[in-house]
Amino acid sequence: MTAAARPAANQDEIDQALALRLSVFVEEQRVPVEEELDRFDAEALHLVVVDRGKVVATCRLVVDRERAKLGRMAVEQQSRRQGIAAAMLREADDQAARLGAKQITLAAQCYVAALYEQAGYQPYGEPFDDAGIEHIWMSKQLPAPAAD
Repeated sequence: MTAAARPAANQDEIDQALALRLSVFVEEQRVPVEEELDRFDAEALHLVVVDRGKVVATCRLVVDRERAKLGRMAVEQQSRRQGIAAAMLREADDQAARLGAKQITLAAQCYVAALYEQAGYQPYGEPFDDAGIEHIWMSKQLPAPAAD
């Protein structure tokens, strides 16, 4: 599958993205549901990869002035290790820059930090526990968006 990440086109895709997050984080990783869904979901830009009408990957961007926070990156189990997460990161960087962000940050699960490093993110601070999973803060400076 060629991964084409893009903003969710409609509420159905957002609903599918939220369901995928529940499957990955709550069911697979045992994150409490009340920690997975939050008030930022209503204001976030949800990015998705859709295969045959089904959302197979998602993440969200919350932009606050010149800083974007990428979070809730989830890829369905059978679609992993196919370059989808890397495509999601490229799209997240592009969308964040387009929305005026100069920096993007995220809390990476430590076991997948190398994925983010390959995409240009740098770790900072000390590892910390979030919902029973070790994380590390990472950030990346964004270039100015390309002129259309």
